[in-house]
Order: sequence, then structure tokens, then C-alpha cells
Amino acid sequence: MTDHLLEDFSEGILTLTMNRPEARNAMSGEMMGALDSAVRRASLDPEVRCVVLTGAGNAFCAGGDVKGQAQAAAERSKGTSSVSIEARVHGLRSGMETSRLLHEMPKPTIAVIPGAAAGAGLSLALACDIRLCAAEAKLTTAFAKVGASGDYGGSYFLPRLVGASKARELYFTSDVLSGTEAHALGMVNHVWPIAELAERAHAFAVKLANLPTAAIGYMKKNLNAADEASLSQVFDLEAEHMVRTMLTEDHANAAKAFVEKRQPVFKGR
Repeated sequence: MTDHLLEDFSEGILTLTMNRPEARNAMSGEMMGALDSAVRRASLDPEVRCVVLTGAGNAFCAGGDVKGQAQAAAERSKGTSSVSIEARVHGLRSGMETSRLLHEMPKPTIAVIPGAAAGAGLSLALACDIRLCAAEAKLTTAFAKVGASGDYGGSYFLPRLVGASKARELYFTSDVLSGTEAHALGMVNHVWPIAELAERAHAFAVKLANLPTAAIGYMKKNLNAADEASLSQVFDLEAEHMVRTMLTEDHANAAKAFVEKRQPVFKGR
């Protein structure tokens, strides 16, 4: 266990809070290990019907620990580091699976962004299905500012939200966007004043947690496949997944509710 990541489960919502407010929730090994474990468990737990990722204090996540990176660079320049390039690539690549899990898990994921989301922190937010942001938040790719190329999937997710040309501009320049500016570009779904963010984000998460979770999972598979697959392949997936969802308890209950002219209550199965 670590206090670098806080977990809270209520109303079908698992809230994961990156908890290093003194460092604007910059990533630590403890934090990322705990986050990877929590996301994997949530993906498989039928009681979890929505995952919220956020940060403690006035930040979402400032990305990698630049002070630690500077120390590592100094050790390499002195020849005192014994870690090979291959080992470092393997370690980073393993950690980046967290972004894939947020993107692919068969239930909705929400990034709630109260403040700074930078570098890999922004990439984590982009990996989620929905982004809810404070108007006052600051979002930036940040990598160019420290002479790095980027990780945690940002170069995959950002062009799909803002277009290839704008994504290149944001990566090359590391321009800082307010939550309002990010919303105008399509990077975030909703933007509210910071004083309203927590309440509105909770209401949004409750709404998603009360949807037919199994169907949402299949919707995600269809939509994710549509990024790369042919029309025929998407048709094949839609046909299979439509049949599977129509065999669920949620579908049967919803069809009955429709006939009886009442609102359905979904159980997530």
C-alpha cells in the first residue's frame, strides 16, 4: 500500500486520486505501480461501473518527476548508472500499460482535471473516455520543454481529439492551454468553474455508473476499433456485440420497461 494513490469506492464509482499535492501529483514509482494495479482490478471487478481518475489539491498530474530525471541524467553523464537503455525502455513500456487499460477497459473512465495536467499526466487524462475540467486548469504536453519526445500514449490520443496538425503544434511548442481553451479544441468534454467541478463531476460519474455497463463495454470496443478497422470489420463487431448485449439482463429489463412505459434500472449485467 502507498499513500501516493488514494482509492474510494461508492455508488459503483471507483475514484483514484493521485496524491502527491506537494509535487503537483508528479508521478512516482509508488504511485504508478499502485495506479496500474488499481486499474487492472477495476477492469475485472463487476461491482465497479465507472472509474474516475483525478489529483489531490490543485493539480491533476504534472507528469514525470523532472527532479528525479535530472538526477538520473547526471548519473549517466558520470558513468555511474548501470541501467541499460533496453531495461529503461522495458520499464517505461510496462508502466504505459496503464493508459491502455484506461482506454480499453470495458467500463467508462473519466479524468477530472482540477488544475495542472502536463506531460504524461496529460496523456493519462487523454487516455480516459471523458475529460471534465476546471476552467482555470492548465494543460500542456510539456515534453519539448525538457527535451523529451513524449510517452503514455499522448501522441496516439491527442491527434484523434484535435486533429493531426494541431496535435503536432501542441507537441512541438508545449503551449499551455486553459481548461476553456482545451474545451474549444475538443480536448475536454466539459469545463466548469473550479468551485463547481467536484459536484458536477460526481453527478456525471453517477450518471455513467447507472448505465448498462456491459453494453458500454461493447460500445467502447466498437468505437476503439473504428479508429483503425475497415467499415466491414466494424460492421462485423457491431453485429456480434449487438447480439451479445441483447442477451444481457440489462437489455431484457430495459425492453420490459419500454413496454411498460417506465424508466429502466440497469444492474450492469
